[in-house]
Amino acid sequence: MTAPPFLQTLDHAPASTLARVQGLLTDIDDTLTTDGAITPDALQALHELKAAGLRVVAITGRPVGWSVPFANAWPLGAIVAENGAVALIRQADGSLRRRYQQEDAVRQQQYQRMQTVLQDIEATVPGARRATDSAGRETDIAIDHSEFTQLPPQAIEQVVALMQSAGMNATVSSIHINGWYGPHNKLEGARWILGELWGRHLDEELDRWAYVGDSTNDQLMFQHFPLSVGVANVQRFVPQLQHLPRYITAGERGAGFAELAQALLRARSGRVSA
Repeated sequence: MTAPPFLQTLDHAPASTLARVQGLLTDIDDTLTTDGAITPDALQALHELKAAGLRVVAITGRPVGWSVPFANAWPLGAIVAENGAVALIRQADGSLRRRYQQEDAVRQQQYQRMQTVLQDIEATVPGARRATDSAGRETDIAIDHSEFTQLPPQAIEQVVALMQSAGMNATVSSIHINGWYGPHNKLEGARWILGELWGRHLDEELDRWAYVGDSTNDQLMFQHFPLSVGVANVQRFVPQLQHLPRYITAGERGAGFAELAQALLRARSGRVSA
């Protein structure tokens, strides 16, 4: 796939920039996965990144319940789910622990408010249906627009407007429209989990972290990270993006993730051998 002139292909990223990277933050759907599943090349890339000492954290709009099998199976430092609200962290004994940004009482109160908004959206917007993974959600709601239900652009805009009119944050991923209460988002989730896991201050070391994603709910991360990368399928969202990734891979979805991983590993190997 040929990149538009305003998106540089990944091979233009300086080796010195790639070599500084110590960790990778990644979206999941249509970035790490392809057609809903991780492909062998992307899974192998995760293992190689871990073996090379690179930390990898997935940050997704998917629910925490949906994320549990992947947190168990993939070699990740953590999965931060529901757009930054909750994290799954592997313990020394191999078990998973859930950590929340919100207090229990606040989370429960907001959960009830969100269910009312969800019901209103389904009753108001023709064709709007809650995402099939909604049962696993604890801190947000999601309307399916491209996973199992196809919503036209005007319906997506109407859903976003209804969420925002209810005082919610709203964002559109490659498959869902997510809404939630609270100040968290993917960037705040990244800051939070790096501090929780490793005592790192993300904003003091942005040049040591890369971010890879594929859609409009990644644009805050594209804006914030000097080394931001879109897998090739991000191009379908370019007209809706105010902030583009700095680089784009040749491959789509999991193949694009593997392409970025190999670029990081090559640069790291060159740095170590130099």
